[in-house]
Amino acid sequence: MADALTPMMQQYQSIRRTLPRDALLFFRLGDFYEMFFDDAKEASGLLNVALTKRNGTPMCGVPYHAAENYIAKLVRAGKRVAICDQVSEPQPGKIVQRQVTQIISPGTVGDVNLLEAKRNNFLGAVFQKDGEIGFAFVDLSTGEFRLTQLPDAAALQDELARVCPSELLISDEQRELFADLPGATECDGYTFSPEQAVFTLREHFKVQSLDGFGCAELSAAIGAAGAILHYLKESLHRQVAHITRLTCYRVSSFMILDAATQANLELVVSRGTGGVRETSLLAALDRTVTPMGGRKLRDWILHPLCALAPLEQRQEVIAELLGETFLLSKLRESLKSIRDIERTIGRLSQAGGNARDLNALRQSLAQIPELKSHLAALSGTSRFAGHPERNEAERNGVEGSRGADFQETSRDHSTPLRSARDDTLLFSICAELHEFPDLLSLLDSALVDEPPFPVKEGGIFRDGYHAAIDELRAAGQEGKEWIAKLQQREIEATGIKSLKVRYTSVFGYFIEITKANLGSIPPHYVRKQTTVNGERFITPELKEIEGKILGADERARNLEYELFVQLRDETLKSLRELQQAAGAIATLDALSSLAETARLYNYCRPQLTDELAICIRDGRHPVLDQSLVEEKFVPNDVDLDGSGNRLMIITGPNMAGKSTFIRQTALIVLMAQIGSFVPSASAEIGLADRIFTRVGANDDLSRGQSTFMVEMNETANILNNATARSLVILDEIGRGTSTFDGLSIAWSVAEFLHDQLKARTLFATHYHELTELEMTRAGVKNFNVAVREWNDQIIFLRKIVRGGADKSYGIQVARLAGLPPEVIGRAKEILANLEQSELNADGKPALAETPLPKTRKLKSHEPNGRPQLSLF
Repeated sequence: MADALTPMMQQYQSIRRTLPRDALLFFRLGDFYEMFFDDAKEASGLLNVALTKRNGTPMCGVPYHAAENYIAKLVRAGKRVAICDQVSEPQPGKIVQRQVTQIISPGTVGDVNLLEAKRNNFLGAVFQKDGEIGFAFVDLSTGEFRLTQLPDAAALQDELARVCPSELLISDEQRELFADLPGATECDGYTFSPEQAVFTLREHFKVQSLDGFGCAELSAAIGAAGAILHYLKESLHRQVAHITRLTCYRVSSFMILDAATQANLELVVSRGTGGVRETSLLAALDRTVTPMGGRKLRDWILHPLCALAPLEQRQEVIAELLGETFLLSKLRESLKSIRDIERTIGRLSQAGGNARDLNALRQSLAQIPELKSHLAALSGTSRFAGHPERNEAERNGVEGSRGADFQETSRDHSTPLRSARDDTLLFSICAELHEFPDLLSLLDSALVDEPPFPVKEGGIFRDGYHAAIDELRAAGQEGKEWIAKLQQREIEATGIKSLKVRYTSVFGYFIEITKANLGSIPPHYVRKQTTVNGERFITPELKEIEGKILGADERARNLEYELFVQLRDETLKSLRELQQAAGAIATLDALSSLAETARLYNYCRPQLTDELAICIRDGRHPVLDQSLVEEKFVPNDVDLDGSGNRLMIITGPNMAGKSTFIRQTALIVLMAQIGSFVPSASAEIGLADRIFTRVGANDDLSRGQSTFMVEMNETANILNNATARSLVILDEIGRGTSTFDGLSIAWSVAEFLHDQLKARTLFATHYHELTELEMTRAGVKNFNVAVREWNDQIIFLRKIVRGGADKSYGIQVARLAGLPPEVIGRAKEILANLEQSELNADGKPALAETPLPKTRKLKSHEPNGRPQLSLF
């Protein structure tokens, strides 16, 4: 069969055999990327391009200049795309050499047009060993590389929900263990073996051991990290020199946020708005002005801290920025001029990038001296802003609440943070904001102000930067001036005023004569091509000059490309320092964003403690506080602790604001634990190890689970994992089943949270019977959302007040929703009957002369055999 194929198709087949089966091969042929055989059949359907045949071979193609859009479609469909480029110039009688330059997969996209600017694109890997699960992930576009080790599958699911890798590698030997992980890519098992992985990591980072990364004993995590590097380098042919650091972290350092909590609190993604508006916490807080800062803030929201020291460090910077709002404004203006340094150097490091990337880097680096100047002024003028009681102690030489020598390694910096005065976060940021005067001078002298996009077409370097380029440009320019003179001379010699000397990349230089003037052509003109409107000619003199011009242009372009590569390599000699500066800028931008939000919406600095108390005065929902237009947001207080008030039962009608209140409490606690100021008049936040939420009614049809089963699964997760340090948010437990079943479950859950777990809990419910728990449980307190009735209408006051609600106001809410008047009227009749008597055996309401009391003492059953509502 191979003998029947053309040399080009034999080349195609030999390259295709080296690639993974699920990778689609983009094979460069001139101005197109072509696909053949099964690749063509699959790609034509995904890309909606025509499938054709040549000599019986299925094929389809996409234009080279538009390939990025087509690749994006395939990557979004979960496919890998192998790019096979021409690496030699076409020569008569010889086949063009081609090779795979890279394989693009969902987790390794590098093109800025295919990525969300303010969101990381992670490639992850999981590996189980000795009962523990290793999890590693890398963002190839920035070089960020992290790993951790988890105790079980539940912890893995929580971490996957936070990281959201676009692609996940698993060992082919462990496919059954991770069969439930969607979109997993199987790799050779040996690449995950700890011995092989240690070798891969040591070789890449050029170290003798992994002790310096703090992960030497985490064999499962090492296996996952090693497999990622092997996959990138060997399977995808990617360059990874910009991956210079491996960060080991413990999940216990961060507040645990499972997938349900992330969704229910809308931390980084909105839901239920139909794309009309962005209602996530991230959208409310994100006023970052650089992509790097946006990614950093998103990471903070998904990884709230559980230690006081680094949180107070962030608070100090925000306080100082708020103390000098003019400097805050100037700082943000300087940050706006900084491009995405992380991804820029990522592209340059992978033998990609272009002169525009170098120019973007030049513009960004030019802002660093100004940034450092603002920070120096800030540090000198607002040293003690924002924390008067502790700052007074510091002025007097007394240590603050942290003590003199806490030692905490920041998530954002490799430098230990040692003391509040001598090594602040602001100091660490300044230390990593390296200036690059020599590199900046080099880039300034080399690059034109607006470099072109292609790197092989010339025009990148300034005149005077390189003598040889100047000479070749001069030679080319002289030739072009000679061409212009030739045209004028030939017009005068032939008398043909429409004569033109033109150039195309295919035919070179030629003399163009219209059909009407063909009779005036001199005998030494040699016909080259016939066109619709005339003829094209050359002369021996023109041919000689053409060779000189094109030769000079080609040599100039080749030399410029060589110089571009040299300039790129020179830039990358400062790779580590550039990455550090980018990280410092990202942190500064995230902190500035939080400060700006606090300034705009009058946030306060929360007092953070290791106690259990959560005391919030005039707390507001951070999203609704910014977006409400028809009414002013009504603030509310929260008092929770681990003893006398650890479970709040909150009753009230639908739409009154119960869900808003419990969510805003969770969001305020989370904001405090990323170091942010919070929307309240004052706040004392006892750090939480975890926030749990059980909110709303959703089924999971893909897993065959009803709404009630999803509700019970989420409730079981809370009861099995919450601790006294957790914050639990419950909204309508037991609503997915019968009234008495649901009430029984809700009651039992509340007792368990109070008696056994002792977790700080906000429990919103329509089961008014739960308010009786306050009579038997010391830590239960009843609250309700105040409403007022007027002319059979209800007015929502949005205020949380002490005591239980007296009724649900469901019919009034139904009227607001637009139910027909006859339905509302009939509902009132039925409600009146139900309030006066139990249902008869046939299920119909019957009137009774004496209304039932509101609270009844416990009897095993009522006369009709139905259980009593009162449970004590």
